Amino acid sequence: MSLQNSALQQFIGQSATLKVQISTDPTLTKAKVFGSKLAPASYSFLASAQSVGNTSEEFTLRIPVRVISQNRSVSTLLPGQTLTASGVLVHSKESRVGALFIIHGDIKVLTPPSKWARSLGNIRTHLRELSSGGDGGALIPGMVLGDTSLQSAQFRDAMRRCGLTHLTAVSGANFAIISLFVLWCMQWFFRKIRIRVIVTAIALSGFIALVRPSPSVLRAAAMASVVLFARAVGQRSDALPALGFAIAIVVVGDPWQARDPGFALSVLATAGLLILAPRIVLGLSKFLPTKIAGALSPPIAAVVMCAPILVALSGYIGPMTVIANVLVAPVVAPITVFGFIAAILSPIAPHVSSFILYFVRFPASWIASVAKWASRFPVLELSTGLVGFSVALFTVVAVLALVRRRKKVIIAVALLALSLTWLGRWPGGDWQVANCNVGQGDSMVVNLGNHRAIVIDTGPDPALVDRCLNQLGVKQIPLLVLTHFHADHVEGVAGVIHGRSIGQVWVSNNAEPIFESNHIRQVLGIRAHIVIAERGLSTTMTSNLGDISLDILWPDSTAQSFDVLPGDGSAINNSSLALLLNAPDFSLFVAGDIEPPVQAEILDSVGKIDIYKVSHHGSKYQDIAFTERLSPIISIISVGAGNTYGHPAPQTLALLARLRSTIYRTDTNGAIAVTARQHRFKVRTSSGAWWQKVRLG
Repeated sequence: MSLQNSALQQFIGQSATLKVQISTDPTLTKAKVFGSKLAPASYSFLASAQSVGNTSEEFTLRIPVRVISQNRSVSTLLPGQTLTASGVLVHSKESRVGALFIIHGDIKVLTPPSKWARSLGNIRTHLRELSSGGDGGALIPGMVLGDTSLQSAQFRDAMRRCGLTHLTAVSGANFAIISLFVLWCMQWFFRKIRIRVIVTAIALSGFIALVRPSPSVLRAAAMASVVLFARAVGQRSDALPALGFAIAIVVVGDPWQARDPGFALSVLATAGLLILAPRIVLGLSKFLPTKIAGALSPPIAAVVMCAPILVALSGYIGPMTVIANVLVAPVVAPITVFGFIAAILSPIAPHVSSFILYFVRFPASWIASVAKWASRFPVLELSTGLVGFSVALFTVVAVLALVRRRKKVIIAVALLALSLTWLGRWPGGDWQVANCNVGQGDSMVVNLGNHRAIVIDTGPDPALVDRCLNQLGVKQIPLLVLTHFHADHVEGVAGVIHGRSIGQVWVSNNAEPIFESNHIRQVLGIRAHIVIAERGLSTTMTSNLGDISLDILWPDSTAQSFDVLPGDGSAINNSSLALLLNAPDFSLFVAGDIEPPVQAEILDSVGKIDIYKVSHHGSKYQDIAFTERLSPIISIISVGAGNTYGHPAPQTLALLARLRSTIYRTDTNGAIAVTARQHRFKVRTSSGAWWQKVRLG
């Protein structure tokens, strides 16, 4: 029965009671921002629905579902247990499940965990507890057992940007390392290679159960088995048919893998190790020591083979990827092997495990340091989807075709790639105002020079704003302005203060929503110098290009009552800080999400400006006279792609176009950087090439 035609579809959008058997460990997902609100953290796991029903009817079935629950008791459940709960069934974007089941209220556990599940769960729990501490410690459970629960969003983003994301969880490389380690140990017990391989395969099956047989784990194990087979037979010609056989087994056993980019990456990386790596070793050995050539070949082969898929998914490729992989390659195997030994011993000898993990944490911290360092380098921005895939594929094929003929050409291509990366870097060598691409939210940065900046709002995601500030080179923030306490403007605070010093924090006199404002104050800490900003507050800050004046035009100190507009939180929107900033080379107006009533109130306080961060993500609620009074040269709209609010509104875009304002949108242009000189401007966007820099004025 297809997922689209299952009995679950009859209950979509309705309350129902489900009996499910847990398939994966419940994991705590971070709180997510939906519009202006913050949805609380919840537990998520895959399960097999065994029956579904309501007061009138019930069906017996066996359909995979994704289960979401805020009940903390879920965290103690283990795969194999069965439970019943009431909740709502909704459509899911996850293709391999029939529906998303959101539990409301308590759950009833029907079966206890098996001894086997409890034993495996204890190993995972003990390793997590013994490894905690810093990004290096958080990496160990991920590399050894696929447990990424300790890893921060900023750390995962850094690993992804520098091409080390395959190390954040168990991959085919980890399976290969464990398999080869067990195979090596078996030589002391068995003389025949075939017996060693059989015993190793049994051990690999146990390792699969330990890290959980999720689709990604199973495909990683399949690819590792090919490497193991290649080592056993010692012939690459025999390993290639084995790779084809493994691909067929995975796809037949789980057809959804054929649509999964992760499966394509696993296959290409394995093919690179079998086909390309030996040739790279031969080529590099002519002018490098054999051991160094052997260390360089696997990451180079994997990056070259996987480059088209990686570019199609991310839209960029980082030249530092190979270097980062080379730097961490020597420590991957020790972390995996000794971490695995520590995990096995953790329930029975925790002191021994702690001793082992104490030393394992050093190489793990090295990987974390390399990731943070490499992620700060610029990347070569291309296009996502088919265009990026085609460009990367053409480049890879061209390079491979030239490998045998002209080494100088290859060196020239490498230098050209590095040069284009440097030329195409965002924000470029000089900038005064930048708008980060934080999705459906706001975050603007004003450069003060010497790695100092004013940050106005932080967006909804700490990882996105942290990455943006890293790209901008911001290390000190003398002034942080939070226009109002909607989650899409302030939930990124943790990313802003990550590794940076903060001076004053200006906030609105409206603390609603109280939950959000209390949360932000807690994140900022008791040492934060928070100032309630109201009309009349002004200050002057020194930049490398002269003094910058900042004036708060809104809100008033007295309570205001406005008509409530349709939408989300008009009263809170209309208490946003309205900030007018004047610098020697430009003027800027930023006002959070203020709407026409407030825009009319401050009409006489503004005049023509250079740069306008369009209020409320370019919604249709704009005062025409106010926008005409501003008549900005550049209009920046911070908005998420495909948002459900209709932002930016066609009438707002038409109004700005009528005023001959040049419009930049983060949903289409990406991050935006403006260079100003005597009110003449150059604009560079992260989605555009270096030669497409726009000059205005």
